[in-house]
Amino acid sequence: MSVPAGLRFLDSHEWHKLDGNIVTVGVSRFAIDELTDVTYVDLPCKDNTVAAGDTIGEIESVKATSDIYTGVSGKVIEVNEAAIEDPAVVNNDPFGEGWLVKIELSDPAELDKLLDSKAYEAKFPAE
Repeated sequence: MSVPAGLRFLDSHEWHKLDGNIVTVGVSRFAIDELTDVTYVDLPCKDNTVAAGDTIGEIESVKATSDIYTGVSGKVIEVNEAAIEDPAVVNNDPFGEGWLVKIELSDPAELDKLLDSKAYEAKFPAE
């Protein structure tokens, strides 16, 4: 498995990408491979306030249902409607078009508590 550099991760396989004061959150290829075919995505409403560690949604596959967590606090400013309408986008491009939410960050220090790309790959190596 190869993950893009510059991302931060939770042990539960959510990635976080910082761009200015906005953090994009999605699920990793590792998670998608474990779940197999994603069939449903439930995400928070725009303008919801979330805290680091909160469950912000749910992802279902033919195999399992898993909660989606955030590693950062802030306000949800955008939800990927394409992922809700067609969950296959998450299967096909989890680090790109399959992103889930964008959060306006309230505490940048929270990102430092997450795994960087190298640590994530070391902890969850490709099989």
